Amino acid sequence: MRILSGMRPTGKLHLGNLVGALQNWLRLQEEHQCFFLVADWHALTTGYADTSALAANVREVVLDYLAAGLDPARSVIFVQSHVAEHAELSLLFSMITPIGWLERVPTYKQQMQEMPDRDLSTHGFLGYPVLQAADILIYKAEGVPVGEDQVPHVELTREIARRFNHFYGPVFPEPQALLNVVKVLPGIDGRKMSKSYGNQINIADPPEEIRRKVAQMVTDPTRIYRRDPGHPEECSVHMFYRVFAPEVQDERAEACRQAARGCVECKRLLGDALVEWLAPLQERRRYFEARPGEVGEMLREGADRAREVARLTMEEARRAVGMFHA
Repeated sequence: MRILSGMRPTGKLHLGNLVGALQNWLRLQEEHQCFFLVADWHALTTGYADTSALAANVREVVLDYLAAGLDPARSVIFVQSHVAEHAELSLLFSMITPIGWLERVPTYKQQMQEMPDRDLSTHGFLGYPVLQAADILIYKAEGVPVGEDQVPHVELTREIARRFNHFYGPVFPEPQALLNVVKVLPGIDGRKMSKSYGNQINIADPPEEIRRKVAQMVTDPTRIYRRDPGHPEECSVHMFYRVFAPEVQDERAEACRQAARGCVECKRLLGDALVEWLAPLQERRRYFEARPGEVGEMLREGADRAREVARLTMEEARRAVGMFHA
């Protein structure tokens, strides 16, 4: 199966990105042909007014990809804007995509409400699902690893593929959404981990920062005193234990229920476990961070490999539409 996925470069990636996407990508790259992009054009859909940090954010995301274990020998890792065919196919798709399809995408109105300080009444923001469809279909990807909130985007991609094939003949497959195993990792305030909430623990955070953030995590709200029995199933800290230290989760949960250990101590132990768990990832990150030339060459090679596939698809699409010239 051919796989396509990517992330927008809005800064360093956090543990929610790691368990919600990157760990799934690692499994997929062992069995499938994978294309993983850094979606810098998509970053412009909401961040067009200030692009001063865009290049630096792209580098941060690439470093986190490599730190997590994505392997350029197994997967094609590249920057979206380095393969111009994405934009050309998006333009073709925009000619056949009804406005109503875009206005009904759930994240359209949701992001408008979540970002009231930004003017999102732009063609780029309304049409970003079309660009997303082009990202997927330019490689004729059959599988797209996503969270549940992104399933409507994959369905829209399928509808665009069907509509194109109806008008011009069979060119594109209808990709399937591959749901990630872990749905949502909470942030330190108990809400979904997100940079927009400022509640994230980053993959690259130093040990003292990780411990400081873990110490701020909300715990079982019904456990007011140290002597009160806890309810680990209601506690964000224990969700982290299930993900990052499953070998001790049962003991930690039982100690919580029996009030044998307080929340402060439980968070201290979690901080230590997280620091240990992230140590090899951070070591890989430092390795690549010290070798910007090697990373740049990896991205150039990734773009070349991606372009080989994208060029052939684009030629086929042009021929189907009747725009190919020898």
